[in-house]
Amino acid sequence: MDEEFASERSEQARGGVTRRKFLGTTLIGGATLFAGGSKMIFAGDPPAAAENDTVFRVGGDLPVNRLGFGAMRLTGAGIWGWPPDRDNALKVLKRAVELGANLIDTADAYGPETSELLIAEALYPYPKDLVIATKGGNTRPGPGQWVPNGRPEYLSQCIDKSLKRLRLERIDLYQLHRIDSKVPVEDSLGALKKAQDAGKIRHVGLSEVSPEEIERAGKVLPIVTVQNQYNIDNRKWENVLTYCEKEGIGFMPWSPIGGNRGLHDNALEAAAKDYHASLVQLALAWLLHRSRVMLPIPGTSSIAHLEENMAAAKLKLSADDWKRIDALAT
Repeated sequence: MDEEFASERSEQARGGVTRRKFLGTTLIGGATLFAGGSKMIFAGDPPAAAENDTVFRVGGDLPVNRLGFGAMRLTGAGIWGWPPDRDNALKVLKRAVELGANLIDTADAYGPETSELLIAEALYPYPKDLVIATKGGNTRPGPGQWVPNGRPEYLSQCIDKSLKRLRLERIDLYQLHRIDSKVPVEDSLGALKKAQDAGKIRHVGLSEVSPEEIERAGKVLPIVTVQNQYNIDNRKWENVLTYCEKEGIGFMPWSPIGGNRGLHDNALEAAAKDYHASLVQLALAWLLHRSRVMLPIPGTSSIAHLEENMAAAKLKLSADDWKRIDALAT
């Protein structure tokens, strides 16, 4: 998850609504809830890796459940150092997989290194269908600081070090964290292409890019995913989403529930209550509804919030309900 600029305040701001009471009768109890008067359904089982609208094939050959997990928030404050409760971070990762998240997004810059190390500690040996997506190309001078470095020799080192930390022989999805304005993107991606040819990485993605930059990158090697900021309240990169839909590229929206600002829309919050859901769940379900290539990767350091997030994959609204939500969110 590329929410470098997000704050833990949004975690705290999400308390309340009806999270614990709601989850007690759905996710944890495994029940199915029908909202009175609507066609919303929360199914009890985690999304299965089957060929249906809950699954996307990254690069055409990696099936993942479309609602994944972002591991950035498992680090310390300022996305720096170890989390204050390491055992809890490990439990969150394990619970995410239990709930059906088989796409986990991280980066060497998260910590730095900490997030990748936690993933390996919690989940290795990995489930057969787990896809770990990591990133390189952003350096960390200090807490809350991010400086791109796209030099080929640096990226080559990043890949080798990520492989070691994650205990992998090959990284399924490796993403250029940022295009470095001081380095031609062809040079940066050339290092990734060499690693791909050597069998160190399987597929390549980009982050915070325009359609023109994706096309330029595609002349060096195939681009299978893009991470740009996008949510129900911020659709600046709508043109990139449209491009990804046309090309069959997975779109991994960072800040899917608003980042440090959170989501604050009274009309949408009222609508969410009508469907016995939280605003966060409605926002994530909207992303899944918005496009077949959408792969939200919300992150959290809280098991309660994780369970709330993952329940969004089971939120099913009728066509009329979605028309109502779209009208409110416009």
